[in-house]
Amino acid sequence: MKISLLVIKEIKRRKLNFLLGLLSVVFAVTSITGALTMLKVHDLKTEKLVSTKEKETRERLAVLEDDYRKITKKLGFNLLILPEGQNLSDLYADDFAAKLMPESYVDSLANSRSVFIRHLLPSLQEKIIWPEKHRTVILTGIRGEVPFLHKNPKEPILVAVPKGTIILGYELHKSMQINEGDKVILKGRTFTVRKCNEARGNKDDITAWIDLNEAQEILQKQGKINAIQALKCHCAGNSLAAVREEVHSVLPGTQVIEKGSKVLMRAEARDRAAREALEAIEAEKKHRLDLRKEQENFASILVPLILFASAIWIVFLFIGNVRERRSEIGILRAVGVKEWKIMKLFLLKAIIIGLIGAIVGYLIGLTTGSIMGGQFTLELFNINLLLLVLVFAPLLALIAAYLPATLAARQDPADVLREE
Repeated sequence: MKISLLVIKEIKRRKLNFLLGLLSVVFAVTSITGALTMLKVHDLKTEKLVSTKEKETRERLAVLEDDYRKITKKLGFNLLILPEGQNLSDLYADDFAAKLMPESYVDSLANSRSVFIRHLLPSLQEKIIWPEKHRTVILTGIRGEVPFLHKNPKEPILVAVPKGTIILGYELHKSMQINEGDKVILKGRTFTVRKCNEARGNKDDITAWIDLNEAQEILQKQGKINAIQALKCHCAGNSLAAVREEVHSVLPGTQVIEKGSKVLMRAEARDRAAREALEAIEAEKKHRLDLRKEQENFASILVPLILFASAIWIVFLFIGNVRERRSEIGILRAVGVKEWKIMKLFLLKAIIIGLIGAIVGYLIGLTTGSIMGGQFTLELFNINLLLLVLVFAPLLALIAAYLPATLAARQDPADVLREE
């Protein structure tokens, strides 16, 4: 009779012994598969949560950056482009540049593909006597910001002053008791007061702003400006040297001055928004990683204990099975059945228990881990893990059954039959 047929008959005859052995393997495989499935569920949830968090953070960062952009816009321009021959000490002493340059310079810069500059504002500024009011004022002509044709338009930092209107600094309108909507005469021209500024505590308080063309006519400097204000972008590689090189490549006869404090405040505001976003994502990742480590630590203790208990259980089951079959083994040995075939009788049974237990345990572990993890998707099915348990479970059963099978095969048939 074939060994495989004897094994099948043995399983049918001693169903309880077989089922108890099968249960131990199923329990071991379920513990492994369940633990790994829960970790996989945790990883999938972490990936989804982090992805959602990154999306929300990007949206929040966009809002923050826009808010900071609006706030920091109030700081004004941080670059000043002047004629090359302008003496800076004279600039600081007189509060305006005495040297002139063509107004067309600003259009040339706007038409260039500038990387580091945003918002261009040409201006003509000069300290004059307001003859009708007998006051010294700084007359500033502006034409509004000049957009870059190759960039998305941004909300201007400073809008143009319509022709025929004037904007007055705090000291001027306060001391002369001028209100918005009043008519004033400057150098023989009539202007409507468009706005009266609040106190700023600098030269703006004694400044009057009008349209650039009108200022050029009043000062008899048609087509000329003495400064271009600009805003340096907060981007990589935006050093002052790089900005100067870029401007000089378009406007060779100019110099670039940076207002450092405003640049720093603007950069810090933008960086703060980005830093907050990254910190939020990293905090979420760390929290999820800590949870995973806790699950790993628990599994690293529980799973080995279950495997050890299962192996010991299988050993005792097979020892009991050997004792029950002593007479059968004695007869087989008496009729000349070799030791290795006796061992094969038990080891083949162990392999069958291992294979069935692997499949059943994998399915139960996958289902249990999915339910406990709160998520069930096809991504949780792991063919590599299934192949691993199909090898591991029979191997565990073989190792546990090897000692009882060896003891059974080495029994002396004469002793066994004499006892019977």
